[in-house]
Amino acid sequence: MTEEINYPVRINRYLALRGIAARREADELIRAGKVKINGRRARLGDQVHAGDEVAAVARPAKDLIYIAYNKPKEIVTHTPQRGERSIADEIQSKFKEKLFPLGRLDKNSEGLIILTNDGRITDRLLNPEYGHEKEYLVKVNKSLNGDFVRRIQKGLFIEGYKTKPAILIKEGERNFRLILTEGKKHQIRRMCTALGYEVVSLKRMRIMNIKLGYLPAGKFKKLEGKELETFLKNLEIA
Repeated sequence: MTEEINYPVRINRYLALRGIAARREADELIRAGKVKINGRRARLGDQVHAGDEVAAVARPAKDLIYIAYNKPKEIVTHTPQRGERSIADEIQSKFKEKLFPLGRLDKNSEGLIILTNDGRITDRLLNPEYGHEKEYLVKVNKSLNGDFVRRIQKGLFIEGYKTKPAILIKEGERNFRLILTEGKKHQIRRMCTALGYEVVSLKRMRIMNIKLGYLPAGKFKKLEGKELETFLKNLEIA
C-alpha cells in the first residue's frame, strides 16, 4: 500500500512514495537519465505536480515477483486494526521479498488483487489516466431498472466527483458485471448508494488481462509466462 501523495512533491520523494526506488536510488536513476516527467528528462530537485506523467522503468536489482490472490471477505488490504487479518498475514511468510498489494479491496469485498515487489507498475496500473480495465461481479438488494443502468454507464456524480463512463452487463434481476477504468475508494458501493441501491456482494474478477478464473478463495498463483508478459507489455513496462 502506498502513502497518499500531497502535490507538488520532489521527484525523488515521489519515486520513493510510489515504491519505485528509495530516495538515494531514485537520485541515481535521475542522474542516469532514467526518469522522465511529461516526456522530459528529470533533474535532481524537480517537482512533480498532480497530473504529471512520470516514467521510470529501470529494472530493480532484485527478483521481481507478481502474484494473483483471491482475497476472501474479512481479509483487509490496508494496515489491520486489532482483530483483523491482512493479506500480509496470509501470504507474506511464503516470500522472502516484501510484497505490496496494488490497490485495495474493502473488507466486505472479495476477489482478485495483484501483489508484487515491483514498484514500477503502481502508477501505471492505478492511475485512471491510463484507462486500464477492472471487472467486477456485483449483486444488489433489488431489481435493476433502466435508469440505474444508464446512469452507471454514463457516469454520475458522487460526493462532487463524476465517475467515468462504465460498461454494465446485466446477468439477472439483481446481478451485473461492471467494467471500470478507475478505482476511487468504495466507488462501486458509493455509486449504488447514490442511486438508491445497496451492494449485497462484490467480487473483482479481472484486472486487465489477469483473470481470477477458478482460483479458490484464500489462494494465490504466480503470474508468469505469456500472461505476465502481456500484463507488463500493456503497462508499457516490458
